[in-house]
Amino acid sequence: MSINLADIERAAERIAPYAERTPVLRNAALDARTGAQLAFKCENLQRAGAFKFRGACNAVMALADHIAARGVVTHSAGNHGAALALAAHLRGIPAHIVVPEGTVKSKAEAIREYGAALHFCAPTLAARELECERIRRQTGATLVHPFTDPGVIAGQGTAALELIQELGTLDIIMTPISGGGLIGGTAIAARALLPEAAVFAAEPEGAADAMESLRRGERVTDVVPDTICDGLRASIGAVNFVLLQEYGVRVLPVSDAQTIAAMRLIFERLKLVVEPSSATVLAAVLRHREHFVGKQVGLVLSGGNVDLDRLPWQNGRD
Repeated sequence: MSINLADIERAAERIAPYAERTPVLRNAALDARTGAQLAFKCENLQRAGAFKFRGACNAVMALADHIAARGVVTHSAGNHGAALALAAHLRGIPAHIVVPEGTVKSKAEAIREYGAALHFCAPTLAARELECERIRRQTGATLVHPFTDPGVIAGQGTAALELIQELGTLDIIMTPISGGGLIGGTAIAARALLPEAAVFAAEPEGAADAMESLRRGERVTDVVPDTICDGLRASIGAVNFVLLQEYGVRVLPVSDAQTIAAMRLIFERLKLVVEPSSATVLAAVLRHREHFVGKQVGLVLSGGNVDLDRLPWQNGRD
C-alpha cells in the first residue's frame, strides 16, 4: 500500500464540504510548564467529536455510487463508528457499526443518532472482526476498516496537513496511537512538508503494543489492553506498523494516572473537554520533557467524546 501527500491533499479537497477545519490553540501557562511551545490541534471539536470523521468521510465519499448503495460496515471502540455513521448519513447510505459491550455511552448514542444500525459484541478484536464479516456477507456492505483502509489513513492525515499549513514550521508533531491510522497519515504529511521534523506517538502503558512492536522489530498482537483510554485499545495494524518503521516514528509511553492529570489540565487551562485518549499527548510531553524542551511542538487532540457523568478524576483511578 502506498499513500503519499497527494492522496492526503485529495482527501482534504474531498472532505472540505463536510469536515470542520478545527482550530489550533496555544496556552502560555502550558508552555511555561513544559518548556516547549505547544500548539494543540483541536480535533475534539471535529464533527462527531473526533478526528475519525476525516478518514471515514474520505472513505465514504470516495466510493462509487453502485458500491456505496449497499452501505458500509465497520467495527469500532466508538469514535470511528460514530464518524462512519455520520458520513454514511450525509451520503444517504446504510451503515452497520459493531461495537464492544461496555462502549462509552455517549459514543453509542451518537452512532444511533446518526441513523446507523448498532451491533454489540464481546469486547475482543476477534469478536469485532467476526461480527463485521458476518454483516458484510449478509448485506454486501463495504468494510471501512478503522485504521488500515488507505482512504481512512489519507483522511486522517488531513489534520496534520492543516496544522502544518497554519503554523508553517514545527520541530515535532505528535498524536495518540492505537491502530495507527492517525499517526500513519500524520507521518506521511510531516515527512513531505517538514522533512526535518520528528514524529512521536503517545501510547498508554497498559496498551503498549506499538512500542513493543518497534522494540522487537515485528508486529506484536498479544497485548491485553488495560487502560482508561478506550480509544487506544486496538493493536497496531500491519500496514500501520510498516508506516511506523518507514517514517521513524518514536512511541512514548504514559500511565493512566499521567493521562488523567493531563486531561484535567487541558480542561483547566484550555477550557476543552477531551477524552483520555486525547490527553496522552500532553501527558507524554510532561513525562518525557527532554524531547520537547525548547521545541515547537504540534499536538493533535484526537477527540472529545467523554462520559461527563464519569469523569476519571472523580472515580478514584487517579
